Amino acid sequence: MSDASDEMKSTPLVQHLIELRNRLLYSLAAVAIVFLALFAFANEIYTFVATPLQVFLPANSSMIATEVAAPFLTPFKLTFFVAFVLSVPFILYQVWAFLAPGLYENEKGLIVPLLASSVLLFYAGIAFAYYVVFPLVFGFFTSIAPEGVTVMTDIGSYLDFVLKLFFAFGIAFEIPIATFLLIRSGMTSAESLAKKRPYVIVACFILGMLLTPPDVISQVLLAVPMWMLFECGIFFGRYSQKKSTS
Repeated sequence: MSDASDEMKSTPLVQHLIELRNRLLYSLAAVAIVFLALFAFANEIYTFVATPLQVFLPANSSMIATEVAAPFLTPFKLTFFVAFVLSVPFILYQVWAFLAPGLYENEKGLIVPLLASSVLLFYAGIAFAYYVVFPLVFGFFTSIAPEGVTVMTDIGSYLDFVLKLFFAFGIAFEIPIATFLLIRSGMTSAESLAKKRPYVIVACFILGMLLTPPDVISQVLLAVPMWMLFECGIFFGRYSQKKSTS
């Protein structure tokens, strides 16, 4: 048992709870500070997020607000989401600072790269959704509108749609981390996961169907990257196994 673990065990539970409370308060304060800094640009942020749809709208149409408070609440909601996403590195640092005293040295050397990779992959998932998925999905939807139907999307409905995709792709891009941890912890092996590849592919498409709106394009665009990221997790997990046995 490491000295750090002995120190954690000897620390009263009340002190752990106080530290946990402080870490949570620091995280909330970080989100609040970022939110306040961004709130003045809430409309510009919404315009940026709405651009993938707006470029496909007909010349005589625009986005609409069907509720009285929507022009204020919708950009407000989006700005809070952006503030949270930008604060994720600081929040994970608080998690790390709380857990670090109870970890072994080799665990400390592993968790920092994993946390950093998790943040980068989550951001990569959001960027993939915005720059790759949105143009394809919105281009398809607006092109198949029946004749005589003008596409005029409600700003609240649009935000709910894109936030769902942001979360779906952000979480899906964490698959390599989950796969690596399963292999690293010894719960399974790279070879065992590789044998289950056909089932994983089917599961990816099922998750793509459940996590995305009911259209084939976004489902495929989520399922295929999930499968490829699963393969990346197997690759790095196999490399870790070889390194630990050498």
